[in-house]
Amino acid sequence: MQEKRYLNWYNKIGYGAGDIAGNCVYALLTAFMMIYLTDYIGLDMGIVSTLIAASKVFDGVTDFFFGRMIDKTHTKMGKARPWMLWPYVGCAITLVACFSIPTSWGMTAQYIFFFLSYTLLNAVFFTANNIAYASLTALITRNTSERVQIGSFRFIFAFATKIVIEAVTVFAVTWLGGGVAGWRAIAIIYAVIGLATNTLSVFSVKELPEEEAPKAEKQEENKLTFLQSFKVLLKNKYYVIICSSYILTQLYASVIGMGTYYAKYILGNEKIFSTISLSINITMVVALTLLPFVIRKLGGMYKLNIWGYLLAVVGRLGVMVAGYMGNLPLMLAFTALSTIGIAPLQGDLNALIACCSEYTTLTTGHRLEGMMYSCSSLGIKLGGALGTAVCGWLLDAAGYVKNAAVQSASTVGMLNFLYLWMPVILCALVALLLVFLRVERANEQILAERTRHED
Repeated sequence: MQEKRYLNWYNKIGYGAGDIAGNCVYALLTAFMMIYLTDYIGLDMGIVSTLIAASKVFDGVTDFFFGRMIDKTHTKMGKARPWMLWPYVGCAITLVACFSIPTSWGMTAQYIFFFLSYTLLNAVFFTANNIAYASLTALITRNTSERVQIGSFRFIFAFATKIVIEAVTVFAVTWLGGGVAGWRAIAIIYAVIGLATNTLSVFSVKELPEEEAPKAEKQEENKLTFLQSFKVLLKNKYYVIICSSYILTQLYASVIGMGTYYAKYILGNEKIFSTISLSINITMVVALTLLPFVIRKLGGMYKLNIWGYLLAVVGRLGVMVAGYMGNLPLMLAFTALSTIGIAPLQGDLNALIACCSEYTTLTTGHRLEGMMYSCSSLGIKLGGALGTAVCGWLLDAAGYVKNAAVQSASTVGMLNFLYLWMPVILCALVALLLVFLRVERANEQILAERTRHED
């Protein structure tokens, strides 16, 4: 029997546009926050890395808190949309603050200003917005195919935004006057764009009426305490696997973001990073466009995700060899190959989380979409920010000197390890985890067993 359809084309595009807003924050922070702080403001890389890591202590609490708040919310707008709409105002303000550190202040005050604005942005406003946005995948449609489609639309917009931000930001900063004033101006521009596209996304979709959920699920939904909900979440082995995978994929993105330093100090031109980003993001957009058709052809996501990440390992090995050869065209070609392998999981990740949420409902009777989708925010922030922090610690320990004409041999070696070796290791770990992520099959078996008992 054909699944009921819930969404029109404009709902799918409108939902996907929400990731323009998300990446006006995430792409800017991942690719340029560290180099802005070290090479423009003059802060110490080791101290900044420690502050970023300390900020994650707050993040670890707020992810599940906001997930739980979404689960407990009942308004005319729905459960998730209010939490997606209003917190983005805070995102815009604190994003600008992160790139507006007063140069006239003393260093201690600058570190405090950065820590407070960065923590508010990530632990509060971006967390609430991002978990709500991800949760909508399960709340606006119950059709698996549509969930894959909107996941693809989402990540097409995400990587298209990354293309623009990573390709034009360095040039735009120069055009806007350069230095710290240029960075502040570009942050304001991205904040305004983010506000507009986030608002558009919120009002382009509607959440399904809660009456569509089975009665037993609705009755059980609010009976759990926060701690009980958390325990139910951890009993779902597929949630643990997908959360771990999400963290590793964002660690990967953070390591790739160190390409700004690799391009500047190994390849000799900071602007080459824009070319590398184009080879990643254009390939990703094309692959994600084709993804729903490929999944439909294969009849599921499991094998495609595993084979994709094995291809990514091969591609990153090629990047490593080409990097040591100093062959940029070959690096770009293998970068594109690895991106083809990474694309399937990027596109169907939200659909997989929805499957994990359904597994929790089928096995426990509890609906915890908000807390379930906290893994997306947790992965983005833990993987992205801790990845940036660890990279900063390692470079600092290796003897990195900001704006040095020639870096030390130990710093060059560390940059090669971070940009050439680490992506291979991370892709291999994700591929291993995906072998155990058979949640689609598990749900089908449970439903088939129930049908047999009813017959």
